[in-house]
Amino acid sequence: MNAAIQQPPATLLAKPWKLDFVLLAAIWGASFMFMRLAAVEFGAFATAGIRVGIAAAFLLPLLWARGHVGVLLTHWKLALVVGILNSAIPFACFSYALLSISTGLSSILNATVPLFGAVVAWLWLKDRPNGSRVLGLLIGFVGVALLAWDKASFKPDASGTASGWAVLACLLATLCYGIAASFTKRYMSGLPSLVSAAGSQIGAAVALLPLTWWFWPDHAVSPQAWAAVLALGVVCTAVAYILYFRLIERAGPARALSVTFAIPVFAVMYGVVLLGEAVTPWMLLCGVVIVVGTSLSTGLVALRRHPR
Repeated sequence: MNAAIQQPPATLLAKPWKLDFVLLAAIWGASFMFMRLAAVEFGAFATAGIRVGIAAAFLLPLLWARGHVGVLLTHWKLALVVGILNSAIPFACFSYALLSISTGLSSILNATVPLFGAVVAWLWLKDRPNGSRVLGLLIGFVGVALLAWDKASFKPDASGTASGWAVLACLLATLCYGIAASFTKRYMSGLPSLVSAAGSQIGAAVALLPLTWWFWPDHAVSPQAWAAVLALGVVCTAVAYILYFRLIERAGPARALSVTFAIPVFAVMYGVVLLGEAVTPWMLLCGVVIVVGTSLSTGLVALRRHPR
């Protein structure tokens, strides 16, 4: 996580990056809506499996054109692990969660990714946070606890689902993202970014293939659901990865990481306008607390002592 808090060189800031930032936030914000539309008909595992399969098929020719296939074959075991942690489990968890909670709530919970990343880096990589970052961790987890306390219930509702399990699934997904970040830093540093992106999607597709086949829907799937899962694979996964790595190159890791905080803005807007979802003031308040805590815990914002 140290790389995520370093300030980018001045030469990076000279390159245009703001459009990439907004596009990436808008695309990843839309992924929650598309997952919702797809999971209702495909189910959680099939939605996740098709998503990574399409992304892998999109990225593999790019990997081949860059001449990086040999690099991927050398490091295929690492790519498989990253694919499971960074795509297979999180995508399945969010697809499951969106069957019973709103896209806005799930996107706010997704904003805890840097929070869990900081904790995992602390425990695993011994990246010990300073005082303001520890304070940020505490604030962030308070925000999560308040949001979960208000929204999580383990009693089945009218549809037979319980929002509590959905909230836990979202938090499991964000924890996996945090573990994957430290795993990538420790074992895959120096590999071309396209190898990590394509390899992880191929690994996730292989891991999810048995579950995708087993849980494949036994009913006809509408064109709307197919369009949603196609958008997930091509736009929200393959194209988004390309934008993300270009954003790191142009704006630096710190600004690239901060895109996580803009995603809920778009996700909530899509949910309200296109899906008719309701957003409560409590959700927004908890979202602000989570974003403030995460900003402090990752070092994007620091508390400084003024000299007396």
